[in-house]
Amino acid sequence: MASGRRPSRIAQFQPPMEYLLMLKLKPKTRPPPSLASGAPTGDLPGTDHLAFPMASIDEKKDAYSVWGLPPPDVSERIKKLMEGIRSEFGGPRFEPHVTVVGDIRLTESEARDKFRQACEGLQPYGAAVSKVATGPSFYQCVFLLLHPTPEVVEASDHCCRHFGYVRPSAYMPHLSLLYADITDEEKKRVEERVYALDETIGNLEFPIARVALYKSDTQDKSLKSWAKVDEFVLHQIS
Repeated sequence: MASGRRPSRIAQFQPPMEYLLMLKLKPKTRPPPSLASGAPTGDLPGTDHLAFPMASIDEKKDAYSVWGLPPPDVSERIKKLMEGIRSEFGGPRFEPHVTVVGDIRLTESEARDKFRQACEGLQPYGAAVSKVATGPSFYQCVFLLLHPTPEVVEASDHCCRHFGYVRPSAYMPHLSLLYADITDEEKKRVEERVYALDETIGNLEFPIARVALYKSDTQDKSLKSWAKVDEFVLHQIS
């Protein structure tokens, strides 16, 4: 028997070509949390070529409106009237108000800033009911039409200027009593019901010394998404 080393019975392992190719591939990794959130990349190595924004993603834009609020005693009187109408004709609940500017699409921070700036130059003003009236739309179903006095119109014009809002038609100051999609015949019945519930409502006069900023998406006829965002007490400017 020839002398020498006994050959190994264990065959030398030869990895398959597919495995060798896999080793050359770089594994996929998730981006660091700071990249995923859109934060600045200056402190992260190898990210100079990435163009991430320095600020957070812009706020979502919503519909906002400015409301003139009647004093508490008048508000309670109007609420009682509104409840009497809703008990028969339905419709969502909402706070009594005179729309000063309506349906402006802004981010919340923009709306708050413009609202505060507008309020700083706005004085308390008076409002007087002209008559109970009806309109063609859900949001102008039955309302108290107000006299468009110079101070009432100027209050709206003042806020429109600060919000950069251009009216599609002349300002019609009013205080809504019912939001609903009903027939003209039903609207006439509501009008009669209003006078039956409050005979002197057509002579109502009241001051507006508080204004509020509301989120008020007109696509939401349930009004469940509507919410007060800010409120301001007006002061006489000497």
